Amino acid sequence: MSIIAGRKTAQFSGPLVVFVIGMRINHFHKVGKWLPVLRAMPPMLEELAKDPDSGFLGSQNMLAGPRQVCLLQYWRDFDSLEAYARSRDRQHWPAWVAFNKAVGGDGTVGIFHETYAVDAGRHETIYANMPAWGLGKVSGVTDAAGSRSEARSRMKTSAE
Repeated sequence: MSIIAGRKTAQFSGPLVVFVIGMRINHFHKVGKWLPVLRAMPPMLEELAKDPDSGFLGSQNMLAGPRQVCLLQYWRDFDSLEAYARSRDRQHWPAWVAFNKAVGGDGTVGIFHETYAVDAGRHETIYANMPAWGLGKVSGVTDAAGSRSEARSRMKTSAE
């Protein structure tokens, strides 16, 4: 990933939903339990990336230590996220059913998600000497100068 020099901010305005989803490997030696969970997400992301009407804006991978992986996702709105999660015709539903059947509550693999609905004018970003990351990776970046030079002014800009 190439470094984008200088101070940048995401070129995103309006409301969005931030969805944090991840898994925790509770028993490394039970590869047959956690590997299918790990492998379930890439096909979902591929499916979403091919469907601009899905409401999915993009994602960012994150590691939270040797046992835990996270995915930061950006969505247009909660209704789009929920529609994808509940659709019987999309990749998520069979993956969720398979997880519950194979792992359920046996404790070998942990999963989690957190959902945040963020109003326009209630988010801002700053990236200094970074490759494309997070919301800036999803929406593109612009110089954090002028009306975008301070956090408070970036908040106002996100409402426009």
